[in-house]
Amino acid sequence: MDFNKLFESFSDIKVGVIGDVMLDTYWWGKVERISPEAPVPIVALDERELRIGGAGNVALNLVSLGAKVNIFSVLGEDEDGQVLDKLLTDQGIDTSYIIFSHTRKTTNKIRIISRNQQMMRLDSETIADIDLEVESAIFDRVSDYITSEKPAVMIFEDYNKGVLTESLITRIIHLCRQHGVITTVDPKKKNFFAYKGVDIFKPNLKEVKEGLNLSLEKLSLESMKQVHTRLQEVLEHRISFITLSEEGVFYQTNGNAAIIPSHRRNIADVSGAGDTVIAVASLVYALTGDIGLFSEVANIAGGLVCEEVGTAAINKEKLLAECKLLINK
Repeated sequence: MDFNKLFESFSDIKVGVIGDVMLDTYWWGKVERISPEAPVPIVALDERELRIGGAGNVALNLVSLGAKVNIFSVLGEDEDGQVLDKLLTDQGIDTSYIIFSHTRKTTNKIRIISRNQQMMRLDSETIADIDLEVESAIFDRVSDYITSEKPAVMIFEDYNKGVLTESLITRIIHLCRQHGVITTVDPKKKNFFAYKGVDIFKPNLKEVKEGLNLSLEKLSLESMKQVHTRLQEVLEHRISFITLSEEGVFYQTNGNAAIIPSHRRNIADVSGAGDTVIAVASLVYALTGDIGLFSEVANIAGGLVCEEVGTAAINKEKLLAECKLLINK
């Protein structure tokens, strides 16, 4: 495998990302004493940092690799929405299809961190499903995008914040299949079985256990094959791609299945690792159609971003170097 050529080809790919976009706010500080008002630490704030989260982080990973990205979501008509829209645009992500709603809040997750440990998280958000009018508007925008831009992939990034309704998911998957657009999904519990007919279904092991109501006491290739069979009975999807935390990743399509072990890392934070994995897997699969290859590259990418504190996009040069070192293709 010529990884230099593969990575150069990322810039040829157009990708649509649809789902729940959020603002990740980090307050960094020091804890030196306990409050006299309540048994809680006092954090003396030193720095405030704003990052792109949720489906926006998937888009950020894609542009970091060189892809051309359009994002589809709903933001509130509020200050956080304006800030997030600018952050996305500044990173080269096309936000022209985003809808702003006066009835919804822009999701903002505020994390207070001291000595690289999270002390508290504050969430400001609307999690109710979008209404039918907004749903129709999103579908029309996706339809226009697919017709005019002819993307290779549409990624569904579901955080259960209300943008991806069951009917919208069904309609867009059907639309993508009509136009030959690859569909990949990072699901959450609420719409877990709504993604029928997708190409790549990428939950993590915890989500699989919850979705199928499994205990799965022993993790093995055989037990994961059974998981794939049970998922496919409902979803009729092409590829199961399941992240297994420190155990690596599992993939299966038809009879082709494997568990790829993780590589040793100095783990600092797992936030956003799933976003990186689905972004990398989608790109590599769109270019090569090689299931084993996209699984190996995405496995490496997920581990790399876990070495960073907070949500962070993959470093293209670092990932390229690791692929050359660790993958024998």
